[in-house]
Amino acid sequence: MRFSTQRESLLKPMQQVVGVVERRQTLPVLANLLVQVNDGRLSLTGTDLEVEMRASSPVSMKEPGETTVPARKWFDLVRALPDGVDVDVQVKGDRVVMHAGRSRYTLSTLPADEFPNNDEIEVTDKISLPEGTLRRLMERTAFAMANQDVRYYLNGLLVDLRDAELRCVATDGHRMAMAQTALNKPAGSARQLIIPRKGVMELLGLFEASDDAVEIEFSSNHLRVRRSDVVFTSKLIDGRFPDYEAVIPLGADKIVRVSRDVLRNALQRAAILSNEKYRGVRLEVSPGCLRVIAHNPEQEEAFEEIEADTKVGDVAIGFNVGYLLDALGALDDDNVQLQLRDAQSSCLLRGVSNQEAQHVVMPLRL
Repeated sequence: MRFSTQRESLLKPMQQVVGVVERRQTLPVLANLLVQVNDGRLSLTGTDLEVEMRASSPVSMKEPGETTVPARKWFDLVRALPDGVDVDVQVKGDRVVMHAGRSRYTLSTLPADEFPNNDEIEVTDKISLPEGTLRRLMERTAFAMANQDVRYYLNGLLVDLRDAELRCVATDGHRMAMAQTALNKPAGSARQLIIPRKGVMELLGLFEASDDAVEIEFSSNHLRVRRSDVVFTSKLIDGRFPDYEAVIPLGADKIVRVSRDVLRNALQRAAILSNEKYRGVRLEVSPGCLRVIAHNPEQEEAFEEIEADTKVGDVAIGFNVGYLLDALGALDDDNVQLQLRDAQSSCLLRGVSNQEAQHVVMPLRL
């Protein structure tokens, strides 16, 4: 195997796949990238057996072949090379030699046939949608995923396919985020699947705000996303996601409309004086007005009063201020609405004009 290319053309696919590789691995070959050169293209693959990322780039191929190279060492070397330098990579025995200008680097290799093969998944359904749309749905929901929860099915993002609609949903048991979009073509069948947290974070780092279509393929226990230069494959979490629609508060008829930035700024200031352990703030609503109040054990207090479009009488509810700020940060409307029922019920947040995303936050007893 031998190829040459510019540093930047080698660095880009490396950046796309190296994040998947874990620093500590049970199998030595999992610390390596699978390097394949064929038909004038370089293909780099990284995996941790749960998530796999494969990226490709055109190169000047001198000899086809494949091997595996230590991911982090090779990536750090290429990243540290000067811009625009030509790189020549060649396999010699059980070593790979990289020439860059007047520099030479020799790295150990492991046989390519030791690298796990994840190519053969039985695709049962596929859909296509703009890359920017999928990124937006994930950005508006991924923050609400649980992290290392014993309820393992919460440590991921639900993709819910129904008719001609795709929904992304995440919850950690204290809040829920949902975003949806219409599909140009209905999926073959309704189904729910859970992408693990690491896979979601890799996709968010990969996706751009582009109108180019990405293809999503589903199998019984895998999801695969295809873009022109990248193929992402992830195992799915085997579990039953909670009935998220039951969490959306029914009868939340007390509506408060307010400027998103004004509310977010008020919450950020109040959070400074909230209880560090519970991070609770109290929202008090009266006609035309929303008050944000925070206390802490040192008897310090924050009191913010902001103008709101509401006819609601006196209602007071406590919330975790971090959950409210996360939800507001995931919305992009200038104005948002809070739908409330009573002090014991959840709050539903959504944009006033764009209701693609909905966020539910459980109340906090202060």
